[in-house]
Amino acid sequence: MRIASTAILALLLVAGTPAGAQQVCSASSSPVSFGLYDPQSSATIDNAGSISVTCQATVSLLMAYTVKLSSGNSGALSQRKMLSGANSLNYQVYTDAARSSIWGDGSSGTSFISDAYLLQVLTPVVRHYTVYGRVPGSQNVKAGSYLDTLTILITY
Repeated sequence: MRIASTAILALLLVAGTPAGAQQVCSASSSPVSFGLYDPQSSATIDNAGSISVTCQATVSLLMAYTVKLSSGNSGALSQRKMLSGANSLNYQVYTDAARSSIWGDGSSGTSFISDAYLLQVLTPVVRHYTVYGRVPGSQNVKAGSYLDTLTILITY
């Protein structure tokens, strides 16, 4: 039995504007799609998605922001869950390729991305961040399409 699973990254922006400047930031994402999951296998499934942040300002300024992720369906950053009806499949997303730093909001030992760069007048700058996902093996789950939606919080 194989199970299809995907974690989708949704978008939420929180903005603050320094005095005398107007800036616009937006974010987009590609999902972390884990493909088919075999509950009889002990192998983990690793895959990656991405978050892109684009910022532009009306004056030159140093732009600093953070990129945080919500807990999704589970309500707990320490163990995210994709759902298929009443059934759940555990997974996690990380800020690093070694999958040692859980991407969250900074609480409960989780990490988030902080970045800064100089914006030139009306010149958009795009930064890309990889979201590293993992589904542990040996989870006894029913067949179905499993999905979770994480909210991306960009604060600047």
